[in-house]
Amino acid sequence: MHHTPPLRFLIAESETADERAARRDSVGRSAGESYAATLEELAPGCTTTRIRPADADGDRLTVDAIAVYDAVFLTGSPLHVYSDTPEVRRELAFMRAVFASGTPAFGSCAGLQIAVAAAGGTVRRMQPRQEAGIARRLYATEAGRTHPLLADRPAVWDAPAIHGDEVETLPAGATLLATSAAVRVQAVEIRQGQGIFWGVQYHPELAPGEIAAALRRQADSLIEDGLARDHEDVEAQAALLDALHDAPDDHAVRWRLGIDAAFADQPRRRSELIAFIERLVIPTRDGRAQVLRATSVVAGASPGL
Repeated sequence: MHHTPPLRFLIAESETADERAARRDSVGRSAGESYAATLEELAPGCTTTRIRPADADGDRLTVDAIAVYDAVFLTGSPLHVYSDTPEVRRELAFMRAVFASGTPAFGSCAGLQIAVAAAGGTVRRMQPRQEAGIARRLYATEAGRTHPLLADRPAVWDAPAIHGDEVETLPAGATLLATSAAVRVQAVEIRQGQGIFWGVQYHPELAPGEIAAALRRQADSLIEDGLARDHEDVEAQAALLDALHDAPDDHAVRWRLGIDAAFADQPRRRSELIAFIERLVIPTRDGRAQVLRATSVVAGASPGL
């Protein structure tokens, strides 16, 4: 008789050391630490390992080392994927190793952009910048309407978002799953070699309070980009997101933000992460286990895992 081991998640911090420190100052944890906390709630008993592939002294995992995990998650960050910097080159090399390992991967925001660039697509600065705080009126493409990543999404939805860059062109092996009037590439599947990546431009892993903190950190750029007239505008929007964080059922706050339960309710906000774990990670893990058991039986070894 065999048992099912806990899920093993590898979380790749896309932030640099300075960016991690700045985020900890505002919300108390890095993007990778936010991911870990969310995943531990969604998959009780899972183990999470955080690595820092962008750092000069960060982790350099081999393809085989990545393959022992059940899934890889790439966080968001202020990283500009179109910049030819050592940090970007290290992130792209890591993502190519993830594809080669065959381990299912998920990324949000810069995590999506890293996977796109690693597979041969391109990323650019948004001109003009149109999303900060809430990505509005997202909808599935024809391919996305039947894709398991978006199976629990309504016809149109809003999602947490904070980004100044966007995907320009998708690589070969990519399928556009969701789009919007503001940003063409909102959700994607990429198949590269043995690897499968599901990613979104928005942030299903983040709570409204974390988005509020991001708005405050980026206040100067939001004003420069014309999304806010002044710091008071930024603070007003951030305060509403803080209020939603504290009272997600407050219909007056929902009305002022112009959002519904798909954004306000935590399980519905995390829809894509839940779908990734339940519909790709667990079936892939179980399939690998069946192959290993079959191989061990043929070899005369114990089938227990």
